[in-house]
Amino acid sequence: MVSTWVPGVPPDTPFSLANIPFGIISSPADPAPHAAIAIGLYALDLKLLSSHASFADLFPVLKDHVGIFSKPTLNEFAALGRPVHREVRRAIQDLLSAETSHPEVLKDNAELRETALHHRRTVKMHLPMSIGDYTDFYAGFHHAYAVGAMFRGPQTALQPNYTHLPVGYHGRSSSIVVSGTPITRPVGQIIIDPTAEPKQPTTAPTRRLDIELELGCFIAKPNEMGSSIKVSDAEDHIFGYVLLNDWSARDIQAWEYVPLGPFNGKNFATSISPWVVLADALEPFRTRGIDNWTPLQGYLNEGKEANVFDIELQVDLQTPQGDATTICTTSSKYLIWSFPQMIAHHSLGGCPMRTGDLLGSGTISGPSIREKGSLLELSEGGKKDIMLYGMDVRRFLKDGDAVIIRGTCGGDGARVGFGECVGRVLSAIPL
Repeated sequence: MVSTWVPGVPPDTPFSLANIPFGIISSPADPAPHAAIAIGLYALDLKLLSSHASFADLFPVLKDHVGIFSKPTLNEFAALGRPVHREVRRAIQDLLSAETSHPEVLKDNAELRETALHHRRTVKMHLPMSIGDYTDFYAGFHHAYAVGAMFRGPQTALQPNYTHLPVGYHGRSSSIVVSGTPITRPVGQIIIDPTAEPKQPTTAPTRRLDIELELGCFIAKPNEMGSSIKVSDAEDHIFGYVLLNDWSARDIQAWEYVPLGPFNGKNFATSISPWVVLADALEPFRTRGIDNWTPLQGYLNEGKEANVFDIELQVDLQTPQGDATTICTTSSKYLIWSFPQMIAHHSLGGCPMRTGDLLGSGTISGPSIREKGSLLELSEGGKKDIMLYGMDVRRFLKDGDAVIIRGTCGGDGARVGFGECVGRVLSAIPL
């Protein structure tokens, strides 16, 4: 990969020149949320860059959208489509490369360089998109099998429909928050004694607060209501990807989910990482997902094997005392359904997908115990202690615990990563 002139870009940064993820920042000099990209330890302020006299020449695909990077979300940019995203990313890579063809714009322009390059610790991150709808899928095969076996036994671990269609449900977009936002322990109806008959619920804070390690996908181009998106065209409707933690209250969920599925056990919080990694940046890391042995309906047949990404994922649990333990390392390749297949199925009946809609992959787990993307699996349904640094243990999350999710792919000097997706648990608000 070509090197960059930007200082503070260490070889192991997830924000190398090979990446160029987009986000929404505010700074002390400009408190209004606006667009930026991440490069090493810095954020390049695209609002300030767009003030340069040669902006239209540098980004000809944006000549009719000069103020696009002054917007408080990336929706308008995302809606322009993947060919535009590709050209803009390439132009930014050229501006930041050591051998840039336009050194006068930024590399040799001390005034603009000093104002437009912010150290990332000095900026505030915001949700990158205005998210109209959120759909959470269940495409993590090993998670689906493990949880199914836990409750139904290995012979009926997977429901009959699981390998025929991407199972999903509609989540709550209003409680999606950017990394770093505290998570308040939810209150709900729970069953204290599961052996008692008849069942008698109690209203109380959840005692089984959990995480779900997921990959999130943002929609770029919409489709009209009544039309569907072909699986072969679905890639053109994807803007980019984020890390996602779909916080879950397992005891609330267990009591409420029959017959209509999750509700209060899921709708209280979903955290996402702030930088959107464009679809093109992940192309070199395509790989084969979980083999689906079931003949697929035609609309789900992609006709290619490398339909998912091999992103190295890691989950750390940090106690209130500040001790951190890596509790999970796995890969995003453990999906049985790809995002194009999810999009094709989601829109099959004519559902309109809109710019900024967020799709969650479902919990990503690998085959071994250290690859499980939820505490439910790691603790074997709350029956087994998860050992932490300093001889501490957990089965589910305690108040004050923080969960840090990271994801990267590629080698030193050309890493493509997401940064962190972080949330710390606060005590429940008394009723």
